[in-house]
Amino acid sequence: MSAHVLAAAVFIAVCGVPVLLLSHLLAAQRRRLGSLSHQFAAGVALIFGLALAGVGTVALLMFVSPHDAALLATLLATACALAVYSSWLISRGIRSDVEAVRDALRAVGEGKPTQERIETGGRDEIAELARAAEAMSARLAEQETARAASERARRDLIAAISHDLRTPLTSLQLLAQGIDDGVLDSGVGGDGYAEEISLHVGALTAMVDDLFELTRLEAGEIQWSMQRVRLDELVGDTIESMRSQAAAKGVAMEARVPAGLAAAEANPEKLQRVLFNLIQNAIRHTPADGSVTVAAGPAGESIEVEVADTGAGIPFRDRERVFEPFFRGDASRGSGGSGLGLSICRAIIEVHGGRIWLERGGTGTQVRFTLPRASTQSDRPSRTYSPSA
Repeated sequence: MSAHVLAAAVFIAVCGVPVLLLSHLLAAQRRRLGSLSHQFAAGVALIFGLALAGVGTVALLMFVSPHDAALLATLLATACALAVYSSWLISRGIRSDVEAVRDALRAVGEGKPTQERIETGGRDEIAELARAAEAMSARLAEQETARAASERARRDLIAAISHDLRTPLTSLQLLAQGIDDGVLDSGVGGDGYAEEISLHVGALTAMVDDLFELTRLEAGEIQWSMQRVRLDELVGDTIESMRSQAAAKGVAMEARVPAGLAAAEANPEKLQRVLFNLIQNAIRHTPADGSVTVAAGPAGESIEVEVADTGAGIPFRDRERVFEPFFRGDASRGSGGSGLGLSICRAIIEVHGGRIWLERGGTGTQVRFTLPRASTQSDRPSRTYSPSA
């Protein structure tokens, strides 16, 4: 082995071993160094400090002239300064990206998630972390919006229930107090008081039953037997059963369902409940000499049903809320309904796998909903459907 190779090995050992040892020590003490800037600076200082010390030691051992040693040291110091500046520039960009991600996560921790983009200067692991933080923040923002909407709906529901229960309860309380004080004679005219009490109790019972049914529908706590339903027969039977109610108000009723229409897959009792609610609403809001029409027809893989009337229609500001529980627009106030009918219709149709909506345009109100088309196998057995399954 030549002297030059031996000298190079000694130089590498003298300079390299301390660098490795101190690098491991520096990595173990990252917590004490603090920020990324300090860690980068410490790493650069370690490497070039030991390099300068190594060059100086070699220069002394090789008896390099002071002029050459100074020149070598100047070149090495310049390289060190340039490397430090370059490292500072790179670390500044990395630090800026990390701070952007940190600020976004801090906002999430403070309960202020946003859906704004986290700007980063590179396309590296930090950028991937920023995208992941964006996705998490967006999901949390959506969940917070949904939670706030749910909380508002809960408060509105409680307020609506309280408001709608107050009127019949107050009437019952006044009747009971009047009878107890002797102001109302339970003997003379008692039948009238009993009828009025029965009317209020019936309204309360119907409201509680509707609310209980809506709660079970939305929670999925139901099991229905689905079967093939011929809409021409079901619609015809429903209209005939309500024709006297329409006639008493002077409203004409008509069914437009082709006899050859494909059968729907539905629960006939629940589907008839939907038709009853929609037709009853239509009759209630249609003036004398008006008309209510129930039509059905194919719509792709589904069947579409429409209940239309020639009434005043629903104001534009109320159209988005008519299927909310207890919502009653100006036209519905004082109608005597519980405000749950359309909500129950929506829940029943959604359990069937369809959707319900208000059709735009035209006169009066047109409520439409879809139902799945039944299988063409006429001997297919009925099945039980549970939305929670």
